[in-house]
Amino acid sequence: MQYRHMGKWGVRLSAIGVGSYLTIGFKLDEETSRATVRAAYDAGVNFFDTANAYNKGGAERMLGKILRDFPRSSFFLITKVFAEMGPGPNDRGLSAKHVFEQCHASLQRLGIDYIDLYMCHRPDPDTPLEETIRVMEDLARQGKILYWGVSEWSAAQMAEANCLARQIGARPIGVNQPRYNLLYRQPEEKVFPLTTTEGIGNVAFSPLAHGMLTGKYQPSKPAPPGTRAADDETNMVIKNLYWKEESRRKSQELVRIAREMGISPATLALAWCLRRTEVTSAIIGATKVSQIQENLKAVDVQIPADVLLKLDSVFPPPTASPAV
Repeated sequence: MQYRHMGKWGVRLSAIGVGSYLTIGFKLDEETSRATVRAAYDAGVNFFDTANAYNKGGAERMLGKILRDFPRSSFFLITKVFAEMGPGPNDRGLSAKHVFEQCHASLQRLGIDYIDLYMCHRPDPDTPLEETIRVMEDLARQGKILYWGVSEWSAAQMAEANCLARQIGARPIGVNQPRYNLLYRQPEEKVFPLTTTEGIGNVAFSPLAHGMLTGKYQPSKPAPPGTRAADDETNMVIKNLYWKEESRRKSQELVRIAREMGISPATLALAWCLRRTEVTSAIIGATKVSQIQENLKAVDVQIPADVLLKLDSVFPPPTASPAV
């Protein structure tokens, strides 16, 4: 396994992380969940990702139960706060009240004493940045969290947050969690340059575009039975973001390019994400041990320059925004 520093910070995470969205504590039973986590852990994965909102705490409970089999010092755990967790007016967002209460609820569900990294799952325009930064600092000083981070925040939002953190003497953002894959390259334009300047790590989610980059979805054909896109409980994201004829056509081009390299399209798509020095880790969502084993191969893949050019031709980088 390869381990990378989380931006400028001292901690090192495995280049592949295991997520729990729609899988652990939801679609996977305990036996399968344990098998996938164990396979990853035994292969050197030390980074696991979850959130309070995943199955309304179900993912945290299951993942925490499984991780108790391992020494606490041997893994790095992310969980998140923002999403609605109850019917009350303060049961969502990034207010000090909600963040404080959900941190303690997550600790209880996970069965741990501290969270390695506590993440703002989305920006909250209804809460002052200072309020969120201060409660994160308070939790860190209480020993409840070690680092804090953000997911799907813009470069401008992260820059503003870090500037304010410096002004009030609070710790800055430790890591960002952007959506990043061959079909969604927008972080390359502004997010990655900002995180490099600020020393923020990036743990990329959806590196396989919810399965679209595995080659399983054919142009002009329905989703195969048993796949995420065929399941109404799990297909909302892939249907909204990636279920386009062009994306399915491009995924088959990826299959062809990967075949020429003698690897799977999923392995190539993950290796493509990991080629960026800004990316600390790519988070996978496996449903079986064989997927864990296949995805971990990406760590050892070096993509030749000519293949990168082919990929750029099929999946072009974002067009720079015009200067204002």
